[in-house]
Amino acid sequence: MANQISVGALSAMFDNTKQHDPQPILQCLRIKPVVVREQDRYGVVFSDVNHFVRTMLPTQLNNYVTDGILRRGSFVRLTNFQVSVVKGKHLLIIMGLDVLSALGEAERIGDPKPLEPKSGDEMGGQSTTLSSNEFYNAPQTHNPPQHFQNVQRPRPSGTAPNANIFSIEALSPFANNKWTIKARCTHKSNIKTWKNTFGEGKLFSVNLLDDSGEIRATAFKDQCDLLYPVFEEGAVYYISSPCTVKMAKKEFSNVNNDYELTFDRDTVVEKAEDQNDVPQIRFNFTSLGNLQSIDKGTTIDVLGVLKDVDTTSQVTSKTSGKPYDKRELTLVDNSGFSVRLTVWGNTATTFDTPPESVVAFKGVKVSDFGGRTLSLLSSGTITVDPDIEEAHRLKGWYDAQGKANSFTAYSSGVTGGGGGSWPTFKTISEIRDEEIPSADSFENFALKATVIHVKDNLCYPACPNEACKNKKVTRGDSDQWHCERCERSYANPKYRYILSLNASDHTGQIWLSCFDEAGQMIFGMTADELMRIKEEDDAAANEITKGATYCTWNFKCRAKLDTYQEQQRTRYNVYAATPIDYSTEADQLSKLIASYSI
Repeated sequence: MANQISVGALSAMFDNTKQHDPQPILQCLRIKPVVVREQDRYGVVFSDVNHFVRTMLPTQLNNYVTDGILRRGSFVRLTNFQVSVVKGKHLLIIMGLDVLSALGEAERIGDPKPLEPKSGDEMGGQSTTLSSNEFYNAPQTHNPPQHFQNVQRPRPSGTAPNANIFSIEALSPFANNKWTIKARCTHKSNIKTWKNTFGEGKLFSVNLLDDSGEIRATAFKDQCDLLYPVFEEGAVYYISSPCTVKMAKKEFSNVNNDYELTFDRDTVVEKAEDQNDVPQIRFNFTSLGNLQSIDKGTTIDVLGVLKDVDTTSQVTSKTSGKPYDKRELTLVDNSGFSVRLTVWGNTATTFDTPPESVVAFKGVKVSDFGGRTLSLLSSGTITVDPDIEEAHRLKGWYDAQGKANSFTAYSSGVTGGGGGSWPTFKTISEIRDEEIPSADSFENFALKATVIHVKDNLCYPACPNEACKNKKVTRGDSDQWHCERCERSYANPKYRYILSLNASDHTGQIWLSCFDEAGQMIFGMTADELMRIKEEDDAAANEITKGATYCTWNFKCRAKLDTYQEQQRTRYNVYAATPIDYSTEADQLSKLIASYSI
């Protein structure tokens, strides 16, 4: 990262005889909250590798710190600043800066010296020298070093249990910066690593619970190595600041909290002697019968009886190409519904819970493939036969009557290829936003769209023998068409449609694959008839093809993962097409308008 910093920029900024970078890049070495005229401010130390300088963030940039955007070790670009020298002190006044998040964070680069010697009553009376032990607000060398370990040790003054215990509910970026919580570790993730052009690192996270709520906490890099052996699932800990509280990234968490924690260099973690006065786990169950009303992508908790357990299978990730183990489970409850729930990775391969057990799943994601399905997140947990009232009640119901009941499975409502009821109508943008969970699953949907373009290859020659199931035939030297399946030759093939067409609605465009039945609807004739016209008058056949465009249809479609040249993609096949019934459409539109009471 050293080549990114504007080395020597600080001394040049204060020297009128030198030119300097108008927007220098510096490294943030320290952030310290201070109170100025009863107003919260943040003092910071910036380095250009050679020197460092202390300054204050303007109040309008406080959110950079409270939101966790600006952190110790971050890199910033000064966009608006002034410099001055008052009584021999160099003052840097910042009015604007950009945090270069793409550069990540790093340990102190170089051995910067203060820009000028001074007694140093600024920033809480810290010494003007920046020793290696003082970096990132670490303890001075004359203080006992702090260690994170899995044994009891003498507690620093003010830490648990003598400190004032905060509830998790009270934590926020705006709360007192000195706090201690007592919480149970309900989930501990595996260590995850990353590597990109800006460097590499590692992290793990834990879910913490007390009487007031839950919060997620993450340790990066050195703190990851230090704290990973400390935390045990189910154990209770005292955790004391400094520890960053910032807005939660909900896409990475199943915890119901607007904030999350990041362990700092000096965060104190101690295992509590009393392990019994903190709740074990907190659930907020959703009935299986209410899943249809839950938005896709929502993270929920469910409680059910394990009705069926499939064997383990593997799927390949579309993005990384890596194989993943998965296992499908079927859950039922007293709502009369059943749902398919997928577990992944090591959870899938080691899952050994017997059927008819009551199982609580915390942190499952709702999908609408096949009507409604569930997927356990990597941060989710499984509790078998939990000792809670809801589980006892469900077990009693199942043993008394549920075992003999039949259950309604969630499905997309399609009963077959061309018939059956219509699946849910969706827009093209909705279709593109959805992901097929695995190669052996699919999603049926209905689409109202206009044909914009049809590719030239409209059909293929198939074997006339129905037993050959439309096997493609090839033309030999004798002008006979030969089928390898039945090993017979024919004077003429039976042409069948295989179309690739581009369709559009008000939200976007999509490529659809159509086969013979849908092709006959779109062109109004069989593929044999179209090919005869093409042989006699190619221009007339082109007009027929052109006439198929800019017509609007109701399509019944199926989305399924397809592997092509070792790359997975989603293919959209049309298995039925019907023309628009404008009378019915107008009636539905009238009812929709009436429902708004306009």
